[in-house]
Amino acid sequence: MFKNGTIADVVIRPLKKFSDERGWLMELYRNDEVKAEHVPAMTYISLTLPGIARGPHEHIDQTDYFCFAGPSSFKVYLWDNRPESATYNHKMTVVVGESAPAIVIVPQKVVHAYKNIGDKGGLVVNCPNRLFKGHGKKDGVDEVRYENDKNSPYELD
Repeated sequence: MFKNGTIADVVIRPLKKFSDERGWLMELYRNDEVKAEHVPAMTYISLTLPGIARGPHEHIDQTDYFCFAGPSSFKVYLWDNRPESATYNHKMTVVVGESAPAIVIVPQKVVHAYKNIGDKGGLVVNCPNRLFKGHGKKDGVDEVRYENDKNSPYELD
């Protein structure tokens, strides 16, 4: 059903690590490097244990702005679920994190998941362009989840 290939509007941008005797620093977000529709509305951080996956799921109105800086490395899975897209039914994967720090911007209606493929817990920062559950957390969650769907075409290896 899906064919391997890049997906339109997905952005993968390497992060630069600036190191000195004190440690290191990475710029995760700069508004001069992001389209207006991707400007964050909030930020959260999560810890994912080794071998654990989050997703697959998609958002109807939200773009995710994931920051994979380490520790650990992640395999990110993306499926273009947008019939209007030139890359509809494309699937792509990328390894990011400690081994290759990167920003991964996932547009709305692109199904996505990530799995910690390292041997330690890994941090992921997300700066989505919509508030979780809307202003004051009064709206529904903007997710279509496929994790527990036994008939899901969105498979992780």
